[in-house]
Amino acid sequence: MPPKILLVDDNQELLTLLARLVEAEGWTPVPAAKGKSALDAIAVERPAAAVVDVLLPDMMGYDVAHALRNAQVPFVFMTGVFKGGRAAADARAQHGAAGYFEKPFDAKRLIEALRGLLPAATPTASFGGNGNGTDGEEPIELSDFDVEVAVESEEPQAAMELTGRVALTEDGKVSAVLKGDTVHAAPVAPAPARPPPLPLRAPPPPRAVDVRAAAAKDAAAKKPAQGLSHTEGKLEDNLPELITAFWLAQQTGELTLQRGKVKKTLYFEKGRPCFAISNLVTDRFGPFLVRVGKITQQQLELCQAAADKTGRRTGDVLVEMGLLKETEKLYYVAQQVKAIIYSVFGWEDGSFRLHFTDRAAKEAIKIDLHPANLITRGVKKLYKPERLYRLLSPEDRLAPS
Repeated sequence: MPPKILLVDDNQELLTLLARLVEAEGWTPVPAAKGKSALDAIAVERPAAAVVDVLLPDMMGYDVAHALRNAQVPFVFMTGVFKGGRAAADARAQHGAAGYFEKPFDAKRLIEALRGLLPAATPTASFGGNGNGTDGEEPIELSDFDVEVAVESEEPQAAMELTGRVALTEDGKVSAVLKGDTVHAAPVAPAPARPPPLPLRAPPPPRAVDVRAAAAKDAAAKKPAQGLSHTEGKLEDNLPELITAFWLAQQTGELTLQRGKVKKTLYFEKGRPCFAISNLVTDRFGPFLVRVGKITQQQLELCQAAADKTGRRTGDVLVEMGLLKETEKLYYVAQQVKAIIYSVFGWEDGSFRLHFTDRAAKEAIKIDLHPANLITRGVKKLYKPERLYRLLSPEDRLAPS
């Protein structure tokens, strides 16, 4: 039986991410958002090791640590508040912690610390769980994010203003800063509804159906996939927290978001958003250039005809046609990526899924976005006033800033 790892933190999105990392190692996560839940889990689940946040909503993590010591369960602390060498030393000397991780922390080091707390015979999975997605990547199903199948939006897209500065990265460091005018992306009307296609032939006559087999097939279709209990969920208003979770764990991977037929994936490199892809037609490079007024629709159609004939990328064809300079191509690709990332802040429903592979490493162009700046600007650009008021607590008050 795989060992159980108790994870205690009131940040639900960070709990989700940590649980996925633990699952990737072949262990069983036992998440707890409060100290009381953690104390109950110690007695019922009998975990082999634990990760405990120091500051919990109902008690201090030290109280959970006391129960873990009595149950002879090794553990490590993590904290975003009590930082410094003195706090770490006290955690070890006074509370018996085997490790002390300050947020943001290296998820790979956290997993290595947990591995060191488990018995030597404890098996680990041969995929994924190294925290950076480079040793034995988890398999990716093409159906999970088929970016080649472009779709049109059934909802209008709001106008967007993008600052004229983009920083490009290489090996995790800023390699170039490109500056231009502020980019204004025009609003996009929803695609007109299309009538359903006419049937090509008459439907076959009814046939006998094995009711039991049909019921079994239906039940199998509704059954959640194995091992995905901590990889996906409802998006709602959780995007800022999901981005923060990647940052706190310094995690490399992808966050796929879906609403209806539209799917967008944000790539992270060591906790920082660096790239994005989308299956939405208006998010593609050529239509994006039309939207920001860099080229006309007629020029795009000529470019697409040449690209389809030669199999080359739109950006390369536009450079060859003299409609873009090489540096402009880099600049507008970076702005396109920013637009995709910012656009999902406007989603108030949908679902999310986590991957811990490193497909961003294959991208020639990656941008440098600090999560704090991204969240601040994303909320400012795309959150409607009524949404902000809905998210405020009754005692909160807005003040000019």
